[in-house]
Amino acid sequence: MIHLKEKNAFITGGTKGIGFGIAQSLLQEGVSVVITGRTKESLQKATSELTPLAKSHSAKILGIVADVRDYESMASAAKNAMENLGPIDLVIANAGLGHFAPVHQLSVEQWHETINTNLNGVFYTLKVFAQSLMDHQGYFISISSLAGTNFFAGGSAYNASKFGVTGFTQAAMLDLRDYGVKMTTIMPGSVATYFNDHVPNDDDYWKIQKEDLGQIVVQLISMHPRSLPSKIELRPTMPGGTRK
Repeated sequence: MIHLKEKNAFITGGTKGIGFGIAQSLLQEGVSVVITGRTKESLQKATSELTPLAKSHSAKILGIVADVRDYESMASAAKNAMENLGPIDLVIANAGLGHFAPVHQLSVEQWHETINTNLNGVFYTLKVFAQSLMDHQGYFISISSLAGTNFFAGGSAYNASKFGVTGFTQAAMLDLRDYGVKMTTIMPGSVATYFNDHVPNDDDYWKIQKEDLGQIVVQLISMHPRSLPSKIELRPTMPGGTRK
């Protein structure tokens, strides 16, 4: 039996969207959670919304300002998290963004921001927690995308970053599983989030919801340690809101 109330989780990009939804699901199970964001304001808003849920399940919620593009920032955030909560059992590399344009119109700055956030950020997040995960046989989950296996026009930067996340996580899984570390790449399709300046609304009823990702994470960490779903593709049941 996996005792989730004894676990501590660290989620990058946890102030809204998928990261926020995963934090909600974990707190409901009594898991103490650290979320990161790039501004104090966004973290204060998110943690104030999550605090009642944390208290009702005897868990803790902590917000830490951190930039996944900066290794030293992530190292400081990891140290802060472990000093406040203790060993981190579950790390979720969720922070991401997207710039979409034909390659001849994509700027160098857009390319670097996409790669630095979506790919380097996942590497930095694992790097700063690798020893703790190895010491405590923890779990690392990266949030990739179906764009990490399906390329499309205008997606050169985003595809490159998400193909990289998928490949990186799967290779790192082979590196660390001998130490008892479990690793999974979750690859969702259309999700009702604030990604790419979208505002979730009623027309998103057909999309994957943030709590769906949270449910998957809870199921993963609740599984018997002998089994490892190393890569999960997740699609809306009704693409584009089609009904029968």
